[in-house]
Amino acid sequence: MKSLLSSLRSLACAALMAPAILWAQAPQPPEIAARNYLLVDVTAGQVLAAKDIDAPVEQASLTKLMTGYLVFDALRAKKITLEQRLPVSERAWKMPGSRMFIDPKMQVPVDDLLKGMIVQSGNDATMALAEGVGGTAENFVRLMNEQAKALGMKNTAYKNPEGLTEPGHTTTARDLATLATRLIQDFPEYMHYYSTKQYRYEGTPASNSNNRNTLLFRDPTVDGLKTGHTAAAGYCLVATSKRDFPNVGQRRLLSIVLGAASENSRANESQKLLNWGYTAFDAVKLFDAGQAADTPAVWKGTQSTLKIGRPDAIVVTVPSGSAGKLSTEIVRKDPLIAPFTKGQPIGALKVRLGGEQVAEVPLVALEDVGQAGIFGRAWDAIRLWIK
Repeated sequence: MKSLLSSLRSLACAALMAPAILWAQAPQPPEIAARNYLLVDVTAGQVLAAKDIDAPVEQASLTKLMTGYLVFDALRAKKITLEQRLPVSERAWKMPGSRMFIDPKMQVPVDDLLKGMIVQSGNDATMALAEGVGGTAENFVRLMNEQAKALGMKNTAYKNPEGLTEPGHTTTARDLATLATRLIQDFPEYMHYYSTKQYRYEGTPASNSNNRNTLLFRDPTVDGLKTGHTAAAGYCLVATSKRDFPNVGQRRLLSIVLGAASENSRANESQKLLNWGYTAFDAVKLFDAGQAADTPAVWKGTQSTLKIGRPDAIVVTVPSGSAGKLSTEIVRKDPLIAPFTKGQPIGALKVRLGGEQVAEVPLVALEDVGQAGIFGRAWDAIRLWIK
């Protein structure tokens, strides 16, 4: 089941990994004061705005998104627990930059280390987690690079778990969007860490308690994710928001703003992108979760048809007011020869706006269809030959 869900989510991220080509009818984004930016409708799996999203950039503390991904994976696999206390090594204690202010006399619960890493962006907490999960920081970095490859992050290389400047420690806006999207989709039970506004571990400075993501204090629909800053990277923010819309439900957008001039600027530019995305585009639900987009004929099977669609709702995003111009086409191989297993890729739903393709949604089998007996297969073989 885990591999099936992972495969479906990989398909859902395909739009991010493919070249970002915005259709001709797309609205022009506002001026964004940043070196690189990207706006993705996570619900629809569509890119809404982009600038230099494949240019290599320093990762700064956005690195901690991958560190969090691996810690959450270790928690789910029960390799560690939230209550488990991890030691603080001399290396973790002496980490420069943003800190949680823990020391080798402490044994800190994983739950607190996660808050220290995410809310306070503590490099010391990050190193303690990396050593606790990977045994050593070096082994953890190896795991980070393996996971990046598995997620399809083709232009990312990790050299450390915390994001301090190091030659070759780079990523791209596209890869960050892929990682952030998978983090949200794969580990919803841990996303509350990213919306935590304040946290302070007992005995550490109260002045260090506020989340660096100031959008959490400005916009109640923003629930993550992570800030980053070094002299080389500039001020960076991966931000996400979910808002309710009639006939669609919750619609999630994700903005990546890299190389802004200040902490305030990265927040302002991110808010500008998110607000523009929600107002300049409409979300249109084409099919509910689990609803058949098509029921094509099946040959040599235990039943004569197969329901195909998506386990989640099929939603597309189009420029505001243009939903009436949408048309759809299902492409798949024919004939469909049983057997089929639930979740098996079958084809794709192509969505066009005034004749221009704006989205392509992978379709999968929504049910199992077994192979017919010998006589059923023989009869259908004859029918196919006549056909």
